[in-house]
Amino acid sequence: MEYIYAAMLLHKAGKPVDEENVTKVLEAAGVQADPARVKALVAALSEVDIDEAIKSAPTLMPAAAPAAVSEEAAPAEEKPAEEEKKEEEEKKEEEALEGLGALFG
Repeated sequence: MEYIYAAMLLHKAGKPVDEENVTKVLEAAGVQADPARVKALVAALSEVDIDEAIKSAPTLMPAAAPAAVSEEAAPAEEKPAEEEKKEEEEKKEEEALEGLGALFG
């Protein structure tokens, strides 16, 4: 995860996400950077619009709180529709996480 965090920090700071900068950030954090993982991360992110990926990423906390409240307050006949929405959100989250899993081999 620290490799992803380094890339996100560089992006937020407006710095290029390249091998040199990612390695510097990791070393500053006390992490011994693996050059192969750094190279794989930079290559994987070269084709990704990071801003768009952040906007489309599922948010876990805000989605979980309203679902819990609505389940308690909803009548019994509305629960299946809510369960379908919940399953759909979980599927989208799993698909997003599968893409991130490729970075860690």
